[in-house]
Amino acid sequence: MSTPTRKQRIERRPDKFGERRRQLAKSALLTLAERGYANTSLRDIANNSDFTHGVLHYYFADKNELIIFGVLEYKAECVTRYDAATEGATSTEDLTARFAEAMATTLTDDASMHRLWYDMRAQGYFDAGFRPAVGEIESGLEAMIWRVVSRYCELDGAVPAITPPIAYALFDGLFQQALFRLHNGDDTAPQSLAAQVATVMESMLT
Repeated sequence: MSTPTRKQRIERRPDKFGERRRQLAKSALLTLAERGYANTSLRDIANNSDFTHGVLHYYFADKNELIIFGVLEYKAECVTRYDAATEGATSTEDLTARFAEAMATTLTDDASMHRLWYDMRAQGYFDAGFRPAVGEIESGLEAMIWRVVSRYCELDGAVPAITPPIAYALFDGLFQQALFRLHNGDDTAPQSLAAQVATVMESMLT
């Protein structure tokens, strides 16, 4: 057996730097999600976490890099939750119920994180540095929604009456409206969202 090269040995090492960045980002996002992008600095994040300003600056060049990294990580995980929730659906009714419940649950449980995502997306209109990450996240969310729509049509034996961008716009719009209502004190927002999701699902077939 040949001796591993230096490059191979390095590649086999645990990604300690990347793991540390993920830990820092996860902690920092809690502060960012509560205060908002414009109202939070790296020093604010340090003051509200167990990490010093110097440590944060070592792993992230600035606040923008931190929020981009953190939201990308969070949204990648969020997409897998929807896939897991709808996996194994045996009928259109079952799939609709699972998908609607998943959206209502994440609306309630992760409201602050979703608010931070929409904050970051809005920043992309003014700061070009955010646009590649926003585009990547949106592509992932659109693909996730289309997997649900495609599975729904497969179970029904029909074809979609809409395109992937339209499907994403519909569900994202409903979700964003529900998030605003929830933050405005409307406790019925999750239930209303679930009902709206069911209605939209039924209208997507030709």
